Amino acid sequence: MTSHSHDHDHDHSTLSEMDVRVRALEALLTQKGYIDPAGIDRIIETYENEVGPHNGAQVVAKAWAEPDFKAWLLQDATAAIASLGFTGRQGEHMVAVENTTDQHNMVVCTLCSCYPWPVLGLPPVWYKSAAYRSRAVLEPRKVLADFGVVLPESTHIRVWDSTAEVRYLVLPKRPAGTDNLSQTALAALVTRDAMIGTALI
Repeated sequence: MTSHSHDHDHDHSTLSEMDVRVRALEALLTQKGYIDPAGIDRIIETYENEVGPHNGAQVVAKAWAEPDFKAWLLQDATAAIASLGFTGRQGEHMVAVENTTDQHNMVVCTLCSCYPWPVLGLPPVWYKSAAYRSRAVLEPRKVLADFGVVLPESTHIRVWDSTAEVRYLVLPKRPAGTDNLSQTALAALVTRDAMIGTALI
């Protein structure tokens, strides 16, 4: 990969053409008084803090701590997740897939950026990138290595393609030595990327 040295970087230099257009449109609508930037910030804050990865972390922690809930989650994730109050747009049809010693799961949306907002919040920029969307399917082991996840060759990697109909939540392996932790403490261990499958705990 060729690197280029610059004295300074322009903010737009790393933005896609679509991102530049969105920012220009947002600026125009704000200028004309059609949208309120504070309102948009509040929506983003809601998805980052109230409807965000900590919701998914609670789901994972409960599944680790309660075998009956785990079985329910793996059988009917939509209902199990809804029982905790996490419902809404982009989370109507959920499937939970469990990481084991033999299989590691990773989620991608090859067509766009379908993502379970109620349990993971807003999708990260890399999840929406064309590079991740294509490489995750073609060379998942290399993509995981890019994220710092190196798995034994004996571990099968399964890639799940989110769609408008179905969205996935990865149930990570519970870390060793956590038997005495409360669900709150367990939830604090869970990261967003682990629930996408691009990180380990």
